[in-house]
Amino acid sequence: MAYSLGMTDVEKEGELSAEDERILRFAAHAPRSSSAREEAVRRELGLSPVRFYQRLNVLIDVPEARRRYPLLLSRLDRLRSCRRL
Repeated sequence: MAYSLGMTDVEKEGELSAEDERILRFAAHAPRSSSAREEAVRRELGLSPVRFYQRLNVLIDVPEARRRYPLLLSRLDRLRSCRRL
């Protein structure tokens, strides 16, 4: 699970990695409560919540991820834009 925060496997190969797929599938069905979501991230993905959110933030801008999870990534992009204001 050695990811850089810059270029993803998708940008290198044009496909989502298995780990990126797991993160996106999890995010699509994650608990709404932040504490429950963070606990589930640790338990189900084996990642720290910070690492999960970092990867998810990168994936928002990946065209292949956007193509496969358009509603999820549109929602996350809106949330990210609101937080930057």
